Amino acid sequence: MPKMKTKRAAAKRFKLTGNGKLKRNKAYKRHILTKKTTKNKRNLRKAAMTDSTNVKNMKKILPYL
Repeated sequence: MPKMKTKRAAAKRFKLTGNGKLKRNKAYKRHILTKKTTKNKRNLRKAAMTDSTNVKNMKKILPYL
């Protein structure tokens, strides 16, 4: 059986934590930042965990993670 290919776009966006959960960055931090509050922008800096409903698909796209 041939090797499975990793989806490179997903590999750049997701990291595995020590507990085996998927870590991701939050969206809405690239542009149009003037109308967003400082508190909002500060909270967007923090990483978030991938929702449990998406984990099954993510493991399929990232077989060697």
